[in-house]
Formats: sequence, C-alpha cells, structure tokens
Amino acid sequence: MTKIVKNYRFENSEQELGLIGAQDTNLNLLSEGLNVQLVIVGDQLQITGEAESVEQTVAVLNQLVLLVKKGIKLNAADLVSAIHMVQRGTLEYFVDLYTETLIRDQKGRSIRVKSFGQRQYIQAIKHADITFGIGPAGTGKTFLAVVMAVAALKRGEVERIIITRPAIEAGENLGFLPGDLKDKVDPYLRPIYDALHTIIGREQTERLMEREVIEIAPLAYMRGRTLDNAFIILDEAQNTTSQQMKMFLTRFGFGSKMIVNGDISQIDLGHKSQSGLVQVGQILENVSAITFINFDADDVVRHPVVGSIVRAYDEYETK
Repeated sequence: MTKIVKNYRFENSEQELGLIGAQDTNLNLLSEGLNVQLVIVGDQLQITGEAESVEQTVAVLNQLVLLVKKGIKLNAADLVSAIHMVQRGTLEYFVDLYTETLIRDQKGRSIRVKSFGQRQYIQAIKHADITFGIGPAGTGKTFLAVVMAVAALKRGEVERIIITRPAIEAGENLGFLPGDLKDKVDPYLRPIYDALHTIIGREQTERLMEREVIEIAPLAYMRGRTLDNAFIILDEAQNTTSQQMKMFLTRFGFGSKMIVNGDISQIDLGHKSQSGLVQVGQILENVSAITFINFDADDVVRHPVVGSIVRAYDEYETK
C-alpha cells in the first residue's frame, strides 16, 4: 500500500517534551505499536506510514496532548493503552480513564485504570458481589484487585482483606523447602506482596498482616470458613480444580466482595484435571450478582512486544 506523510505540530516545547519522552522513548513505542516512522523536524513531528496508521497516530497524539495539558506525565503504560484503544476503536474513552483516581499509592501518586478492559473490570468490581477477571498476564488483574481491596478497607467498607491462591507447587516441587505450607507458597504470592508494597508500603503491609487485617494464604486454608465483611481475592484461579472452586466460592459471606482472577492459557493442573476456572463460566454465567470480564492480548499493559507474544502463542495453540 502507498505510504503517506503527515506533519503534527507541537504547540510549545513543554508539549513536545511531554509527548516524545526522555530519549524519545514515547516515540519509539508509538512507532513500533502503530507501524509508522516518526521523525522530529523543527517544531513538528513527521509521521510516515500507511494512511490508516498515520491517522491513528494523529488521533493518539491528540489524546495524549490532552493529558499533557492536564499536567499528567506520560509513561509507557499510557502510550500502550492509547495504541490498543485506537486499534480497537475505543480511543474516545481514553481520557475518561484519567478522570478517576482509584487510590493514591504510598508516594502519593494516583493509581488509575490503564485500558478500556481495566475500566470494565473496575466497574464490575464496584457493582457485582463476585467478579471474575479472566485473561493473560500483564492485564493488571491482580494489581487492580489489590488496589480495590485496599481502597475498600480504607473506606471502611470491609474489615479485612484475604488473598489466596491454589498451592499446586506445594507438593513435590517445593517439598524440600523448610517451613509449613504457607512458607512454601509465599514465594509464589510475590506479585501480591509487590502490589501491597507499592500501594501501602512494606511496613504498613507487615503491620496489617500481623494484626490479621490482611491475610495471604494458600487456598487450602480457606476450607471450612465463612468470610464475612471481607474483600477476598483468589489469584491464579486457573489452577483450581472444580471442587476447589466450589469450596472457595461458597466461603462468600455477608458484607463481602470477591474477585477471582486467572489465565486459562496457563493451566498447570494435570491433563486429567479440569480447571475450575474453565468450568465455572459454564455453571455460573446466568447467576445474578456475578460478572465475568474477559481480557485479551490488547489489554496487556506492558511493552507492545508482550501483547504480540501473547497473540502469537494464541494463534499457535489455535492451530
């Protein structure tokens, strides 16, 4: 197809710096993500590529400029989100993502959604009793679940946060490690700890865990309990069996919220076992107060190559 060239004029040097990023990092992401060539010429950005890609680039730049004018410092995740949204036809909602701060982290920085899929996920968490987030790694499922849990705790909507995951690694692979089941599984809960440390800090996390306001434990520890007034998160749910999934969901108590996250493309169960996360969609799809949100490769808020890798694997597995 014939390539075209279009010039995008910066209004001032502040806008130019905000858009192109340090060492042209933003330009590199735009160029790779939208398949265009970008060159700074004076106070203009020269865009070369196929007509559709050039128009998409201009549309993305227009949206990014609105953020720069609001004083928002752009990062890679912002660029990736805008790229994915223009490609999916949802760019009109891009600036809306920045109108709501979910919570501020320990350094006072605003935490917001980064994609249209994340926006739907957050809305589901707000309005449903139980939310399922299903999709590939990098879509923000775990981090946002922890964000919403901490926000609910701070608002006094729940009394405690309970985070769990199946401990299939706690058998032969971890048997040589010292300690009890929780000690063995803790390394696999590192993304949860990392999220909590980012949001409320390491010391505050440890204090709340000591007071049992925050509990992080293997799924086996949930059996026989009823979890009232709690924000409950099940991570890596693709590795639950059908029986484990039923056990977990029936722990739901009064005044609680529950989030179940997983990636059905990364099931580590034995080939004879059916994932509880795969099965639950068929069983509960018509149950009120339960919402399923499905993420895909376009919701991956990481470097564009990660989304490409996810899509390539999906295509390979489909074949």
